[in-house]
Amino acid sequence: MAAVTSVMRAEQIFMSRVEEILKPFELTFARYEALVLLMFSRTGALPLNKIGQRLQVHPASVTNTIDRLESQGLVVRLPHPTDRRATLAEITDAGRDLAAQATEAVNAKAFASTGLTGDDEQALVRILRTLRHGAGDFA
Repeated sequence: MAAVTSVMRAEQIFMSRVEEILKPFELTFARYEALVLLMFSRTGALPLNKIGQRLQVHPASVTNTIDRLESQGLVVRLPHPTDRRATLAEITDAGRDLAAQATEAVNAKAFASTGLTGDDEQALVRILRTLRHGAGDFA
Protein backbone atom coordinates (compact mmCIF):
# COMPACT_ATOMS: atom_id res chain seq x y z
CA MET A 1 0.00 0.00 0.00
CA ALA A 2 2.86 2.41 0.73
CA ALA A 3 4.21 1.94 -2.80
CA VAL A 4 0.79 2.48 -4.41
CA THR A 5 0.10 5.55 -2.30
CA SER A 6 3.54 6.97 -3.09
CA VAL A 7 3.13 6.45 -6.83
CA MET A 8 -0.35 7.99 -6.82
CA ARG A 9 0.79 11.01 -4.81
CA ALA A 10 3.80 11.48 -7.08
CA GLU A 11 1.43 11.42 -10.06
CA GLN A 12 -0.68 14.16 -8.45
CA ILE A 13 2.42 16.27 -7.80
CA PHE A 14 3.67 15.93 -11.36
CA MET A 15 0.25 16.51 -12.93
CA SER A 16 -0.16 19.69 -10.91
CA ARG A 17 3.29 20.91 -11.97
CA VAL A 18 2.78 20.02 -15.63
CA GLU A 19 -0.68 21.63 -15.76
CA GLU A 20 0.82 24.81 -14.28
CA ILE A 21 3.66 24.77 -16.84
CA LEU A 22 1.21 24.25 -19.72
CA LYS A 23 -1.19 27.01 -18.63
CA PRO A 24 0.71 29.85 -20.41
CA PHE A 25 0.51 27.79 -23.61
CA GLU A 26 -3.29 27.55 -23.18
CA LEU A 27 -2.98 23.76 -23.05
CA THR A 28 -4.26 21.14 -20.67
CA PHE A 29 -2.27 17.96 -20.23
CA ALA A 30 -4.83 16.08 -22.36
CA ARG A 31 -4.46 18.52 -25.26
CA TYR A 32 -0.67 18.57 -24.89
CA GLU A 33 -0.54 14.77 -24.89
CA ALA A 34 -2.63 14.62 -28.09
CA LEU A 35 -0.42 17.22 -29.80
CA VAL A 36 2.75 15.34 -28.88
CA LEU A 37 1.25 12.07 -30.10
CA LEU A 38 0.44 13.67 -33.45
CA MET A 39 3.81 15.39 -33.63
CA PHE A 40 5.62 12.08 -33.25
CA SER A 41 3.36 10.09 -35.54
CA ARG A 42 4.86 9.15 -38.88
CA THR A 43 2.65 11.50 -40.94
CA GLY A 44 1.51 14.00 -38.32
CA ALA A 45 -2.03 12.63 -38.58
CA LEU A 46 -3.92 9.81 -36.87
CA PRO A 47 -7.50 8.55 -36.88
CA LEU A 48 -9.44 9.76 -33.84
CA ASN A 49 -10.05 6.19 -32.68
CA LYS A 50 -6.29 5.48 -32.81
CA ILE A 51 -5.66 8.59 -30.69
CA GLY A 52 -8.11 7.27 -28.11
CA GLN A 53 -6.45 3.86 -28.09
CA ARG A 54 -2.94 5.23 -27.73
CA LEU A 55 -3.89 7.72 -25.02
CA GLN A 56 -6.25 5.22 -23.38
CA VAL A 57 -9.18 7.63 -23.23
CA HIS A 58 -12.87 7.42 -24.12
CA PRO A 59 -13.89 8.46 -27.66
CA ALA A 60 -15.89 11.38 -26.25
CA SER A 61 -12.74 12.69 -24.57
CA VAL A 62 -10.83 12.46 -27.86
CA THR A 63 -13.59 14.39 -29.64
CA ASN A 64 -13.54 17.12 -26.99
CA THR A 65 -9.74 17.33 -27.03
CA ILE A 66 -9.56 17.55 -30.82
CA ASP A 67 -12.42 20.10 -30.86
CA ARG A 68 -10.43 22.35 -28.54
CA LEU A 69 -7.15 21.89 -30.44
CA GLU A 70 -8.95 22.59 -33.71
CA SER A 71 -10.52 25.78 -32.33
CA GLN A 72 -7.00 26.89 -31.33
CA GLY A 73 -5.73 26.24 -34.87
CA LEU A 74 -3.37 23.51 -33.64
CA VAL A 75 -4.96 20.59 -35.52
CA VAL A 76 -7.29 20.12 -38.46
CA ARG A 77 -9.74 17.33 -39.13
CA LEU A 78 -9.44 15.52 -42.44
CA PRO A 79 -11.38 12.69 -44.03
CA HIS A 80 -9.55 9.37 -43.81
CA PRO A 81 -8.16 8.56 -47.29
CA THR A 82 -9.25 4.91 -47.27
CA ASP A 83 -11.97 4.63 -44.61
CA ARG A 84 -14.99 6.87 -45.16
CA ARG A 85 -16.19 6.15 -41.59
CA ALA A 86 -13.03 7.55 -40.00
CA THR A 87 -11.69 11.04 -39.45
CA LEU A 88 -8.06 12.02 -39.08
CA ALA A 89 -6.67 14.70 -36.80
CA GLU A 90 -3.58 16.33 -38.32
CA ILE A 91 -1.23 18.64 -36.45
CA THR A 92 -0.68 22.07 -38.01
CA ASP A 93 2.59 23.96 -38.17
CA ALA A 94 1.31 26.13 -35.31
CA GLY A 95 0.55 22.94 -33.36
CA ARG A 96 4.07 21.62 -33.95
CA ASP A 97 5.60 24.90 -32.83
CA LEU A 98 3.48 25.10 -29.69
CA ALA A 99 4.06 21.44 -28.80
CA ALA A 100 7.83 21.91 -29.16
CA GLN A 101 7.78 25.03 -26.96
CA ALA A 102 5.59 23.35 -24.35
CA THR A 103 7.79 20.25 -24.34
CA GLU A 104 10.86 22.38 -23.78
CA ALA A 105 9.16 24.08 -20.83
CA VAL A 106 7.91 20.79 -19.33
CA ASN A 107 11.35 19.19 -19.66
CA ALA A 108 13.05 22.20 -18.10
CA LYS A 109 10.63 22.77 -15.23
CA ALA A 110 8.70 19.62 -14.27
CA PHE A 111 11.71 17.98 -12.61
CA ALA A 112 13.40 21.25 -11.66
CA SER A 113 12.93 21.05 -7.89
CA THR A 114 12.22 17.40 -7.12
CA GLY A 115 15.42 16.70 -5.28
CA LEU A 116 16.09 13.83 -7.68
CA THR A 117 19.47 13.50 -9.33
CA GLY A 118 19.82 12.50 -12.97
CA ASP A 119 20.65 8.98 -11.81
CA ASP A 120 17.55 8.96 -9.59
CA GLU A 121 15.38 10.02 -12.53
CA GLN A 122 16.83 7.27 -14.72
CA ALA A 123 16.25 4.70 -11.97
CA LEU A 124 12.68 5.91 -11.52
CA VAL A 125 11.97 5.58 -15.24
CA ARG A 126 13.52 2.10 -15.28
CA ILE A 127 11.45 0.94 -12.30
CA LEU A 128 8.23 2.36 -13.68
CA ARG A 129 8.95 0.84 -17.11
CA THR A 130 9.24 -2.57 -15.43
CA LEU A 131 5.98 -2.00 -13.57
CA ARG A 132 4.19 -0.84 -16.75
CA HIS A 133 5.57 -3.73 -18.77
CA GLY A 134 4.38 -6.20 -16.14
CA ALA A 135 0.91 -4.64 -16.30
CA GLY A 136 0.82 -5.04 -20.10
CA ASP A 137 0.99 -1.29 -20.73
CA PHE A 138 3.32 -1.86 -23.67
CA ALA A 139 5.04 -4.77 -25.38
